Amino acid sequence: MKGSLFSSEIAEPYAQALMSLAQSQDITRSVGEDCRSILEMLGQSADLQSFISSPVIKDEDKRAVLNQLLGDDIHQYLRNFIMLLVDKRRIVFLEAICEQYLALLRKLTNTVLAEVTASTELSDGQRRDVIDKIKTLTGAESVELKTDNDPELIGGVIIKVGSQVFDASLRGQLRRISVSLAGA
Repeated sequence: MKGSLFSSEIAEPYAQALMSLAQSQDITRSVGEDCRSILEMLGQSADLQSFISSPVIKDEDKRAVLNQLLGDDIHQYLRNFIMLLVDKRRIVFLEAICEQYLALLRKLTNTVLAEVTASTELSDGQRRDVIDKIKTLTGAESVELKTDNDPELIGGVIIKVGSQVFDASLRGQLRRISVSLAGA
């Protein structure tokens, strides 16, 4: 169900409810960090995803495992929200709800999500340069980077912000040269 229209239709109202709760308690950023941790945990464990989405596993078992995995690091309001998802049998949408919450948080804080693909791992200086460039291009107050490596780029980066793609890679430059030579 990940990424389906049905999933986003269910996830959006839950994410909005979580955002309203977080705003009323002035914990939007804290809940956002907790959502990032949850997404990382779910991304690293297909077994966990299968476990929480299984209709065969009892709700009390899901609650126990989630409480143990989340530990005391997660905010109590988010913990209660997750337990509500288990009770309402909506825990299968946890990943989509967290992603939707982060999208709402980015909109609230004028932050853009930039997916950066580079030929090698970016250094701290390069990350700062990319963030500064994205701020200039988008007018955003802050930038959230999601990085990936692709050795086939040869050099440079490809930056995707929303539907815009900025291709500053050597592979892209070579492709553009090839197209212009073929048209000449």
